[in-house]
Amino acid sequence: MKKTILSCLMLAGMACSASAINIPDSLNYTARIGYNIGGTAPIGMPATIRKMNSYKIVANVSYGIDVQKDLWNNWGLLTGIHLENKGMEIDATVKNYHMEMVRGGESIEGRYTGRLVTKCDEWMLTLPIMATYRAGHWLFKGGPYVSYLTTKHFYGYVYDGYLREGDPTGPKVEMGNEEGTRGTYDFGSDMRRWQFGVDLGADCQITKRFGLYADITWGLTGIHRSSFKTIEQTLYPIFGTIGVMYKLK
Repeated sequence: MKKTILSCLMLAGMACSASAINIPDSLNYTARIGYNIGGTAPIGMPATIRKMNSYKIVANVSYGIDVQKDLWNNWGLLTGIHLENKGMEIDATVKNYHMEMVRGGESIEGRYTGRLVTKCDEWMLTLPIMATYRAGHWLFKGGPYVSYLTTKHFYGYVYDGYLREGDPTGPKVEMGNEEGTRGTYDFGSDMRRWQFGVDLGADCQITKRFGLYADITWGLTGIHRSSFKTIEQTLYPIFGTIGVMYKLK
């Protein structure tokens, strides 16, 4: 949390400094604040995930300072630094889903069938490097990004189901719907610190200073390390962002 607060203060200081100093006319500085919505998901719905019961929207925010330079004709480059929160909470029904969990103080592993709740929360610093194309009041942009996670959590519990220890024919362990009878898991320590992906979006300048923007980011690396095998499917961060921007110069 301290890292997040310090990062917010750094971004605020950058915005104030950018508006106070004499920025070259060839550079365009923009401050942004937006809302991220999305989640971490496999590519394609595996057969072991039978139903998505609920998706809870959480307070995901994005703050950023970008600098853009027009290079030739309508083309240019954009980069910057963003402080982002990307999280989700889902409730799903699964069948023969490979899991490792703790129940009654004992660690068990096997094939789980029943309800599963997953919560994911990530705070990160993101550096985009994007090509831009200017068309009137619009600025279209696309390119890669790299993120460093300052905070990472991935945890949850299972309920109203059962686990077959080892394989689908192993001993059956029942899971209830009260706290003492559930199975819990926490895979935050298995998450990557670095994430890479692509970002596509557009800015629309409404007035001389204010505008709106939208982006879609798609992670090319899974949120967990490659050595993590408890969840068989690779989970990728896929998020959309909408927000407002202020042109500093």
